Formats: sequence, C-alpha cells, structure tokens
Amino acid sequence: MKDEIALLEDQQSVQELIARHMPLEVTLPAISRMIDRQLPDALISIMVFDPDQRTLSLVAGDSFSQAFHDVAQNVQIGKDIGTCAAAAARREMVISQDIQADPNWQGGHELARQEGLAACWSMPVISAEDEVLGTFATYYRTPRAPSDVEKALLHRAAGLVALAIGRHRDRQARDEVEQRFRSLFTQHPDAVFEFDLDGRFISCNASATRITGFSEEWLKGKPYASFVSDEELPTIDAAFERVCKGETQQHIFNSVDAEGRPFTLEVTNLPIVVNDEVVGVYGVGLDITLRRQQEQQLRLLARGIDASHNGVVMADATRPDLPIVYVNDTFLALTGYGREEALGRNCRFLQGPDTDPQKVAHLRLALAERREIQVTLLNYRKDGSTFWNQLYLGPVLDEAGHCTHIVGIQQDVSQFLEYEDRLAHQASHDLLTGLPNRQQFTSRLVQQYRQARRKDDLLALLYLDLDDFKPVNEGLGHHVGDRLLVEVTHRLEALLAQGDILSRLGSDEFAILLTGLSFKNEVLERTEAILTALSLPFEFDEHRLHISASIGIASSLEPVLEARELIQHADLAMHDAKQQGRNTWQWYGDNVASLMSEQVEMRLEMQEAIRDEQFLLHYQPIVDTRTGQVRSVEALVRWQHPDKGMISPGFFIPLAEQTGQIVALGRWVLHRACQDMATLFADGEADLPVAVNISPLQFRRTGFLEEVEQILAATGWPPHRLEFEVTEGVLMSGTDRAIEVLQALRNLGVQVAIDDFGSGFSSLRYLRDLPINKVKLDQSFIHDIINNRDNAAIAQGVITMAHHLGLKVVAEGIETPEQQTDLMHRQCDLLQGFLFSRPVPLEQLKKLPAHLPEA
Repeated sequence: MKDEIALLEDQQSVQELIARHMPLEVTLPAISRMIDRQLPDALISIMVFDPDQRTLSLVAGDSFSQAFHDVAQNVQIGKDIGTCAAAAARREMVISQDIQADPNWQGGHELARQEGLAACWSMPVISAEDEVLGTFATYYRTPRAPSDVEKALLHRAAGLVALAIGRHRDRQARDEVEQRFRSLFTQHPDAVFEFDLDGRFISCNASATRITGFSEEWLKGKPYASFVSDEELPTIDAAFERVCKGETQQHIFNSVDAEGRPFTLEVTNLPIVVNDEVVGVYGVGLDITLRRQQEQQLRLLARGIDASHNGVVMADATRPDLPIVYVNDTFLALTGYGREEALGRNCRFLQGPDTDPQKVAHLRLALAERREIQVTLLNYRKDGSTFWNQLYLGPVLDEAGHCTHIVGIQQDVSQFLEYEDRLAHQASHDLLTGLPNRQQFTSRLVQQYRQARRKDDLLALLYLDLDDFKPVNEGLGHHVGDRLLVEVTHRLEALLAQGDILSRLGSDEFAILLTGLSFKNEVLERTEAILTALSLPFEFDEHRLHISASIGIASSLEPVLEARELIQHADLAMHDAKQQGRNTWQWYGDNVASLMSEQVEMRLEMQEAIRDEQFLLHYQPIVDTRTGQVRSVEALVRWQHPDKGMISPGFFIPLAEQTGQIVALGRWVLHRACQDMATLFADGEADLPVAVNISPLQFRRTGFLEEVEQILAATGWPPHRLEFEVTEGVLMSGTDRAIEVLQALRNLGVQVAIDDFGSGFSSLRYLRDLPINKVKLDQSFIHDIINNRDNAAIAQGVITMAHHLGLKVVAEGIETPEQQTDLMHRQCDLLQGFLFSRPVPLEQLKKLPAHLPEA
C-alpha cells in the first residue's frame, strides 16, 4: 500500500511539472527517477522519435555510459531491429528476455556485453493523436521477463512521457505562433499600431516610432484623433467605426511627426477578432511621404518635358533593343510620327541611307557602354524629308547605380547648320563668282603640291590679271565690271580639266592650278587656250567688251621651300608679263629673278628704316553710326623712304611678315600709338581709344603679353583705351593658345577686335568662345551692299549674330552716305572709311572735329 501511495505521489509530482510547462530536460528525468524508485534493479531509457528521419535518440538515461549514449543517437527504427526500435516500429511493447539470444540485437551483442545489459523491455510512447513520440524502456543486468505489474508500470510511464512530450510540443507550437506574430508586429518595415475600440493607442512597433518620432510609452493611451486634421477627421472616424464592426478599411493619413515635419501614411485598418468578437483594431501604415514627393516632382517634370521646345525620348535600357517608352509632343511634331507609331520601337527608325554610319557606330558604342554622347545626325521624318538632329543621349541610373533608361534630347539644327555652312562657304569663296578665295585656294594648293611631290607629278600655277579692267569698272559702273568678271569666270571654268582648281584672288586677279600634267608644253598649250578664249568679245546688257589678260606661270619644276611660294613666283611672272606688253604669258625665271633681288634689297632697307625710324603713323577715325561722333582711331603704319618716297603698306607689310621684321615693326607701332595718344590726352586735345593691328607672328610670339605690359607702363596709356585688331587667321589656327592669350589681354583690360571678319574661315563655334569685344566687317561686303543681296544678307547676319553675343560691329570701307544709311538701319554700331576721313598724321588728327560730317 505504501508503494502504491509513493507511486501516486511521484506521478502527481510529474504531472505538476508537466502542467507548469517545465522543459523536457526536467520532466523526463523526473519520470525516469519515478520508475527507478519502483524498479530499483532497472536501468531507465527514454528515447524521442524524429518523424522526418524516422530515428530514435536517447534523451534520458543516467545509468548508461557515454559510449552507449553516442550509439543510441539517431537509431533507425524497424520491426526487427533491437528492442526500442522494434517497439516504435510495431507500435507495441517489445520484450527481449535475453539480449544475447535475441536475433533483433544482431550486431549489438558486443555493445550489450560491454554495457552489462542482459534484458530489455520497451514500451512505445504514443500521443493522443496516435502519433509515435518515442519509447520508454527498462534494461536489466540479468535475463528476465516482466510481470504484469511491471508491464503496467511501463505502460503508465510511457503515458506520462507521451503527456510530457505532447504538452511540450503544444507549448512550442503556441510559442512559435506567438513569436511569429510578435516578429511580424515588431519587425514589420511599415508602421504598425494597436488601438482599443475607443481609438486609443495600445502599442506600436519600432517603425511607427521611427516615422512619427513619438515613443511607444508616449503614445499609449492617446486617441488617434489628436493626430488627425479637422478636415480629415470625419473620414477617418467613419473608417474606424466600420473596422470596429469587422470591416477592413484603407485610407490615406496625413500628419506631422514629433519635429513638426509632415508625413503621409497609406493605412490599412484590420479588426482584431477573438472568439468571433472584435476586441481591437490594428493599423498598418506604409510611409509614402517620399513617394508622394517624387510623384509631385514627376508630374512637374512631365509637364516641363511636354512643354519643352526640344524633342525628348526615353528608352527602356533593361530590354535588349532599347524600345522607346516615352516621347513628348515636340518629338512627334519634329519627326511627323504618331505616339503609337514611335512607342516600342528602337530609335534607329529615324535613320536613313544618308545617315553617317560612323556617327551611328559611335552612338551605338556609347549606348552599349551606358555613357553620355552628343552627336549631330541626319535623320528622316515620316514623310521622308530630312533634318539635322543634334542629339544628346544619357543614361538614367537607379539608386544602385544600374542604368534603367536612356534619355534622348533632340534639337532640329538644320537652319543653323545651313547658315553656318553658308557663312563658311562665303568665307572661303568669292561672293561674286562663287570661286574659292585666296585662302581656300592656298590651302588646296598645299594639298595638291604634297601629292605632286610624292608622285613626282608636274603641277603648274597660272596667275591671271585682266588687262585694262579698271576703265571698264569705273567707266561703265561696278555692275558692268561685276558682270564681266562673272563671264570671265564662266569661260575659264569651261577650260578646266578634271582636278584643276580655279580661284578669284581679288578684284580682277584669278589663279588656276593645273594638275595631271606630264610635259611643260601642256602648260603652254593650256595658257594659250586661255588667252584665246579671253580675247573673244564679251556681249551682255547691250555691251560689247574686249579684254585680255597677263598670265604668270610657276611650276613644281622650280625649287621652292613650300607650295605658297608658287603663288608669289607666278605673281612676279605676271607683273613681268604686264611689262612685256600685256595679253601674254611669262614663265617664272631669269627675268623674274630681278624682281626677287629687288625684294632682297627692300628687306635690307626696311631693316634700316626700323633703325632710323623712317616709319610714321597715320590715324583714321572710327565714328558712331548714328551721330558721327569720333569714338576711337585706328593706327596705320606708313613708310616714308628718304629716296623712294612713300612706299605702299601693301608692299612692305607682306615683306615684313615674310622676313619676320614685322615683330620689330609691330613693337614700334604699338609704342608710338600709345605714346601719341598719351601725348594727345596730356595736351587736352582728346581722349580717344586707339586700335593697333597685331600680326600673327607678333601675336603668337613668346613674351608678347609682357611686351604689351611694358609698353603700357612706359607710355602711361591705360589698358582699357587700347584695342588690338587681329585677323581671323590668327584665331583659327592654334585656337586654344589664341583664347589663352586673348583672355590674358582681357584680364589686363585691353580690348580685342576681329579684323576683316568674314574674309577667312569664320566659325560661329569659335566666335562664341573667343574673349573679344568687336568684329570688323570686311569691306568686301560693304562696297556693293546696296545692290548685292548676298552681301547685304551676310552683313546683316554678322551684325545680328555679334549683337546676340554681346559684341560691337565696325563696318570698314564706308565711302558713300547711302552705305552709312543702310548700315545705320541694320543697327551697325561703328563706321570707318573715306566718307568721314582718310588716315591722317597726328597733327592733322588734332584738327578734326569731335563729330565728323559726311565727306
């Protein structure tokens, strides 16, 4: 009776442990100890079953060695395996009275002998749901079979183990559900709030405190209504009331955080239901503050893009063919395609047969490398017409730096390029005849000369000067002279062979470069043909005119250092032909050499002139177009030779350029001009800015800037009253260095003007970048501006363009009041020419009035 009471007490103690949800590490050893007291000779074993692996593992068995514990882990169950494994597999009690005689222990007999085990009785542990949970077994040191009492005891112990494991698993399942819910609540990236049915805060997660700035303790007990604006409160109250009735609600919630910063939540309210009754409300809020801001920015950006004057296209960079996903209205207007016709296609549909394949290749490489590129392409509209597209493409990157889209900005620059091409053509070609001008001809001559030298070909240059053209021009008028020049051009063009180049060098002078020659006689035959063609009368506008030409010939047979010398040689030969009686030709040779010796003599005399100060300066006023007020003067050098008298600048300045003496001469001109103006100002006569021409050699020379500073310091003439006039040729070659020097002059305060603008290779791109103040419109555009539409259009274009760039315009060569009036209407700023005054010495300049009337 006492044993039965003890057993009941032990059993009650174990049940209390189970009821208190004590861990298996406590309850299972307690069950083991309970049976151990009832069966003192037994060794107790409790094993737990793993249904996934279908194995048993020993979890309670203090009487066994460590080696036995190790073997008793992850034991595979089977009806004919051991005792416990068989009990779990058969789901019934299994008794091994004598382990050494039991075939189920095959392979385990040695372990049993080492452990001293002779018998084993094992009871499967089955849950209330009929699930195998493990085994409860007793081992004995001697072979034996259980009595009914012992069987009942094992059965009771197995029931307690099933109860302990079952309760443990139930507790684990509840804990897991609770932990999962708690993780969802606390770790949720969105704000999660819990409210009671009165709308008061009960709890919130970390995201909620981060977004609102309020701690959970501070929020507890406060009504949500205190965080809602008066305008939104009725809507949110109605939604909360519906949630309390079991309906899920969604709405947008706007409020301010603890720092007063506004935020916006996209809220989902869920009823908390326990036993089919709503006991509270959850609120899950997605912070859409940034998204709202981005959406607003995107709306503004979309409106801005739609209103842009440039075509905008966007392509999907995540898809292989970069399909278009967006185009604005300007793109549609520019290309003529409809939106549905463009979307989904690659931009290559704008290309056509004349689109530059090299530029397309550069474009595709930039797209493949996901980098920016700007290129000007010839594109095609839907109707087949073309336009020049200045296209910018750039990648659009996400937060991770990955390219998601390609944005393209298009601008139709057809008119701009046409205008620039026209201006470039006019700058390199004669406006009257359309022939290449001197600079263009020289450039092509250099190229042809190089090829001829490589191939050992014969190259001949003919320099033509029309005889007695001046009487025609002055006697019958410039319009007749111009018409005659055009007709002469036509006759010369008719005599050209393939590869020949015809140029108008100026006034009535032409040059022809003959190529593809083999013998000297071919040159003479071609020359005679030209003289014959020009000797025939010219008939137009009721005029019958006779004219001839003097032709100088130079060829690649003569030794020259560079191709340009051919022009000089042919020019000298032409003058010799004039002296021979005109209407003839002269090949550069012995007779022409005498002229060369004259130039050599002149070089020596020029050196003496610089030393003896035979040069002097004349000054020509530059006046205001509207008022005639003298705004500045240009210094022009003259050579008063002691024996030969006044020598033309047209002769000695090119010679000085060729010999390099222009550097010393230019230095003297700059010093004298500054000194004269300083003296004029000191005498109270006038305070006039002075413009000085700077030669390319002088401009590019090292030390030029220091020289300017020294002269200004020595003369006391302020830098802002000095202006340099430089030709386009100076600026177009070595542009970066030229800009650097010009910027240094600007920093010094010196003004800079481009002289003879339009006569060279003008470029709007360079003009835009140059730090200059003025452009001087070449007089070749002025002399017939009244009658020549092309000249008038170019003059107007230069004036308008310069004004847009903030530059003043000076027109040179003004000789008639009509020219002054015309340029005044065209908004030209300043004028210079014989109409107001010829270049005059300093003493005569002092006597000129401040306002010059028309001459």
